[in-house]
Amino acid sequence: MEFLDSITPRDYQQEIFETCKEKNCLVVLPTGTGKTLIALMLTIERMKSFPGEKVLFLAPTRPLAEQHLRFFKKNLPELFGDMQLFTGSVNANQRKKIWRTADIIFSTPQCIANDLKNRLYNLNDVCLLVEDEAHRCVKNYDYTEVAKAYLNQAANKRIIGMTASPGSDSEKIKEICRHLSIEEVELRTRESEDVKKNLQELEFEKISVNLPPEFLEIKEVLKKLHNKYTEDLKSRNLLFGPATKVNLIKLQGKLANLLSSGERNFSLFKGMSSCASAIKLQHALELAETQTVLGFNEYMKSLFDQAAKSKSKGIQELVKSPEFNLAFTKSQELLAKKIEHPKVAELLDIIKKEKSENKSIKAIIFAQYRDTASLVSKRLNSIEGITSKVFVGQLKKKDTGLSQKEQKEVIREFSSGEVNVLCATSIGEEGLDIPEVGLVIFYEPVSSAVRAIQRAGRTARLSKGKLVMLITKGTRDETSYYTSRRKEKSMQAAIKDIKKDLAGKGPEFQKTLD
Repeated sequence: MEFLDSITPRDYQQEIFETCKEKNCLVVLPTGTGKTLIALMLTIERMKSFPGEKVLFLAPTRPLAEQHLRFFKKNLPELFGDMQLFTGSVNANQRKKIWRTADIIFSTPQCIANDLKNRLYNLNDVCLLVEDEAHRCVKNYDYTEVAKAYLNQAANKRIIGMTASPGSDSEKIKEICRHLSIEEVELRTRESEDVKKNLQELEFEKISVNLPPEFLEIKEVLKKLHNKYTEDLKSRNLLFGPATKVNLIKLQGKLANLLSSGERNFSLFKGMSSCASAIKLQHALELAETQTVLGFNEYMKSLFDQAAKSKSKGIQELVKSPEFNLAFTKSQELLAKKIEHPKVAELLDIIKKEKSENKSIKAIIFAQYRDTASLVSKRLNSIEGITSKVFVGQLKKKDTGLSQKEQKEVIREFSSGEVNVLCATSIGEEGLDIPEVGLVIFYEPVSSAVRAIQRAGRTARLSKGKLVMLITKGTRDETSYYTSRRKEKSMQAAIKDIKKDLAGKGPEFQKTLD
């Protein structure tokens, strides 16, 4: 392809590009299989077809937008076009000037959406809109607003949405397709024949651990207390069906709406209190069953603090209950004896074994919570030859947050080998330019198919990889594991059905999406 001398597209990239040339397309490809190259090829094609027009490339975070800019600069001739990064740190008047002369603009959707609202410029001369991590193009997220403006304003429209997974909900996928005016979906998985031959073998191991008796005691005590609150909700005819975290959060929202609309029923007030306590206990149970003793203990302490500062009788009653205090005391005893969740020891053993077999080990451990990532990283640093760091988002919480500058530095250290094990929360899942690793460990399964696919995509691209998943028997870990697998199958089935509808109805399909 003209202007593209340094890369030869793979067969599936070329095939998807040919589709994207003709139709607005949602590209669903596993992490690390070259979605950005397809966007680059399409950029060249559109700018050749519409000289003088622009390309707008959106990514959900500034580091990700910067990553795409670097890829384009590396693989396009210097004189191909003026490429610019738009961020909120550049003042509005300057962005307005840059927009006039730039050929390819990389930005977050928030920045462009704000500029469009303030009428700094319009999108009439944009010949291609790229939306990376397109599974976010739902509801009133800024991606949706920019796409709507583009479809209304542009003279020569072409849209490509890219994601590793749009989710498993057929209605949500249809919503994404509607917002982006999608005419075709190109789906590939690791198992697709044309992708499989370009990827390396991925070894998968599921390791189950048992909760020790002391942990089971904490679990039973908390469950007993949790049941007391949920039974109260059922006796007031407020809760129907299982008392899952999702159902309780939905109920909390419903009760809040009723109370804010002027309802002054005593039963609603009491129900609101019971619901809040049940949700707190659900979280405590999750930490005790699947995370770390230290994380659980810290959370229990935070509830004592809240009760001391709060006027809420509900939380004060909760922390005064014998069951709550017994569970807290038992966690204190475990910490005094230096007993941690069995997953921690299992994880340390995995890393020791990997290090003994591979001196140049490079691994990522994904954990749901920062406290878990911090504790695991600290323990790993006690292993000879292991240098671990946490990789978390910006929100400051007990000094565990990282600024974007600090995040970049951690990635640099990991890329150079100064750090060989990264302990990451969800920030490490989506799109960031983290080098390929030989080993990925899930500290816990995640029920989201999107997140599971993105985590797993960090390994087995250019060389053999291993994926290990830690599961605590008899806990929500097991539910999350099977839920994620089911959702991934549902996603593939839903996309295939939507592809059939698109093929059968063409543009008319847009009407059926509404």
